[in-house]
Amino acid sequence: MPGSRPPSLRQRLQQAWLSRGPVTWLLWPVSWFLRGLVAARRAGYRWGLLRSEHPGVPVIVIGNVVAGGAGKTPTVIALVQHLRARGLHPGVVSRGYGRSGEDCVEVLADTDARLAGDEPLLVRRATGAPVFVAARRIQAARALRDRYPDTDVIVCDDGLQHLALQRDIEICVFDERGAGNGFLLPAGPLREPWPREVDIVLNTFSPDKSRPGVAGFTARRVLADYAVRADGRRMALDGLRGRRLLALAGIARPQAFFEMLRTRGLTLDATEALPDHYSFDSWKRPTDAGMELVCTEKDAFKLWVAHPDAWAVPLVLTPEPGFFKALDERLDAKLSSRHGHQTS
Repeated sequence: MPGSRPPSLRQRLQQAWLSRGPVTWLLWPVSWFLRGLVAARRAGYRWGLLRSEHPGVPVIVIGNVVAGGAGKTPTVIALVQHLRARGLHPGVVSRGYGRSGEDCVEVLADTDARLAGDEPLLVRRATGAPVFVAARRIQAARALRDRYPDTDVIVCDDGLQHLALQRDIEICVFDERGAGNGFLLPAGPLREPWPREVDIVLNTFSPDKSRPGVAGFTARRVLADYAVRADGRRMALDGLRGRRLLALAGIARPQAFFEMLRTRGLTLDATEALPDHYSFDSWKRPTDAGMELVCTEKDAFKLWVAHPDAWAVPLVLTPEPGFFKALDERLDAKLSSRHGHQTS
């Protein structure tokens, strides 16, 4: 029977990035090189040396400044559902990290995750909104508007640092790590210096005195009350209690998923923490026939190709009402004009 895999180098670094220890101070001089590159690139766009474009309808970018997942895609799903409930016609663009190829592709509900990327496919299935992926987000935005001319808002999943796409509203997402030790990569988790100006900050956990978080709004992030298989069969999550389970997670922070399962009363006989956006092409199921598989919804699209009996547990993110109020105020101002201005 397999046990838990030892932490990867990336996972060990993420733990080190929470404080300023010997390793991070050793890497600190290297981080200043990245700081210089970030400043030079931003100046290039500001001075017009690098080209940025606006697609002609308001653009909302949902991203983060820390390496690894912080809850961007669940935030995108919640935001798109909110916009559609308002009667708007949002579309989503993304790079489609981890997919094969860099051409522009429309993501449909039955698109292969290897061609679409796992997160864009998750957004498409969860919301029904049109989704396009491309290495250049402006290319995806143009294709989106050509195919769906009634699109009146574009939501960009990730891309806070992708300045070639002009944006009107920036939403920066944090999890319980906050800004970590405040250092840039590789000495810390930051992709760019923080704090920096953004329109809205969203913490995808509930801050408390021990983990105060970054000043901004909060969102409740919990597992759904059910699990689902490839054939659409659903089971109440409580129904998995007492079963022998192998939990898999190819996400930025697998341990967080495992802990959420345990919090819901599930006993995990074994866990496998796999690299983010793991393809599962080479993954081998344990020979222990009594073990059932449980995974994240994002991983399921690739795992189900060979293991359709795996149970996927969706993640549900619910921002506080003030988040949507702040967003609507900013978006309404943009919708009343031809298009917004670049905030980057």
